[in-house]
Amino acid sequence: MDRQPPRVTSNAIELYIRTYYSLLRSSGDVRVRAFEESHAFSDSSLHAGAREPTPDLAAFAYAAARLPECMPAVARLVAGQSNEQFETAGLDVTRWQRVTTRGRRRPLRFDGRDTLAVYVTSASDIDDLVPIVTAWQIEWNKMHALLQRSPARAALADGSLLGEARDAALAAALGVAPAALPTLHAAFGDGDDAGVRALASHGCDLSLRLIAGTLAEYRRASQRWWSAIETGYLRGGAVRRPVYFVSSNTHALPNLLGGYARAHREEIFELVRAHDPEQLGPDIAAARERGDEGELANLSYYLLRQYLRADESGGRIAAVQQYDREGGIQTLPNPGHLDVAAQLVELAAVRPDRLDPRVRVDGVELLAGSDAVIINIDYPLGMAAYHHFTRLTEGIGELRGVYLMGKAATLNGRVGDIMLATAAYDEHSQNTYLFRNAFAVADVQRWVHATVLDNQKALTVRGSFLQNREYMQVFYREGYTVLEMETGPYLSAIYELVYPKRHPTDEIVHLSNLLPFDLGVLHYASDTPYSRRQTLLSKSLSYFGMDSTYGCAVAIMRRIFEAEIARLRRAGG
Repeated sequence: MDRQPPRVTSNAIELYIRTYYSLLRSSGDVRVRAFEESHAFSDSSLHAGAREPTPDLAAFAYAAARLPECMPAVARLVAGQSNEQFETAGLDVTRWQRVTTRGRRRPLRFDGRDTLAVYVTSASDIDDLVPIVTAWQIEWNKMHALLQRSPARAALADGSLLGEARDAALAAALGVAPAALPTLHAAFGDGDDAGVRALASHGCDLSLRLIAGTLAEYRRASQRWWSAIETGYLRGGAVRRPVYFVSSNTHALPNLLGGYARAHREEIFELVRAHDPEQLGPDIAAARERGDEGELANLSYYLLRQYLRADESGGRIAAVQQYDREGGIQTLPNPGHLDVAAQLVELAAVRPDRLDPRVRVDGVELLAGSDAVIINIDYPLGMAAYHHFTRLTEGIGELRGVYLMGKAATLNGRVGDIMLATAAYDEHSQNTYLFRNAFAVADVQRWVHATVLDNQKALTVRGSFLQNREYMQVFYREGYTVLEMETGPYLSAIYELVYPKRHPTDEIVHLSNLLPFDLGVLHYASDTPYSRRQTLLSKSLSYFGMDSTYGCAVAIMRRIFEAEIARLRRAGG
């Protein structure tokens, strides 16, 4: 295990990264076409068809899911770190429309015409954004050029072709099988009709400008983020209480601890009887027949969002928030104007009667005597994890546990599988981190139907597009099967909690016997890039991913509860 993986880089990937960073040093706009050649010749595993004349619909849909639906109208992107930077550049983005994406939590503002403001919180946002917009432009222009030669171009552009006739014309023009078109339609989402019309009407010539992008500003942004959380953490006092830190999502812990969805389960399920676009009715019926309370709970958690959206008055949302507050849960949706939401859970205020039965451990009533807080954050992208976690740990009291849950690609499993790593190679620091994972198969398997794999090795990559097959094969031969973006930066920050110096580079770092707190790392598979059989696009992790998500969250909450209860029992003699 002490063997360092061979020092390997992909010359093509490295050239691509150097290309866009050197170009983005310009003080003006840079045309995205300047990135296209190095992007195409990087042979990205996620964009294998970049140089092919036939559209790579999977790559286009992957990029589209991480861009807003207004993207067909966008001609210019401006990336910055703060409102002040945008204002200095003459852009009053605070008045612009907030827009979102399905696959990335990144603050975005659209001016309603042709300019998109993108907030970046670390260098990882650049490594993510540039390949995404480049892949989008390459595939858009391929498809537009093919549609220009189609006899149906005018009808597709003015929207007079609809339904099966439209799809037949699209498939013929693009040279793809009709069965591939749902991928294209999924790429445009709710804006499908407008997206197809735009695709037939005009090409894509994006420009990108990076305003500043300094390490100091990334740290400043993390400071603003923590300052917005700190007030709730301190509760108006000066005592910095013990913390269990969780990096996951913003729905799992409140649902498991707050109890609103379970208390209103029948009302939530009633929606499915009236409107069931995802055909979950049979799943509900089957879970009832089996008496599977865990599955019924997961279904109610998943459908809660639809239930809340159906109430235009906002009364249901207010009721959920009140329910959560009664259970000691406070959510901060946009601290410091960064889209990394945070939640504070006061363990002493947890209501045992409202807990999901899966997390109701022996002695849970003793938590009423706890002084500890769970701080859960919506897992950041890449190096933002390092900046945010470093700032958070500077501002809290005793750190009692760190639990990292997130999505990953798997090279040896299937979508939905859960992987528990004990080693991670970090592309940012080029360190190999070895650590003892608090979780093993037995801690998770009983809560899920998926396969759980422990003793895995994770590879923390700089960006989802920034690997190719040749590069990945080297790591695969060394047993690295989990591809993700946060573990390495978190471990670099953890290193700096236990050593009196900055984390090293290009070393094997043993953390197993050094940590004064618990460390648990869980990933659930959202993609299989080697085979491309199953991806987030071909089998959405929507409800399918709830089993894995909640299995991991249950394991984390049980671990925290059991640790704190044991501590309270020892303190009480």
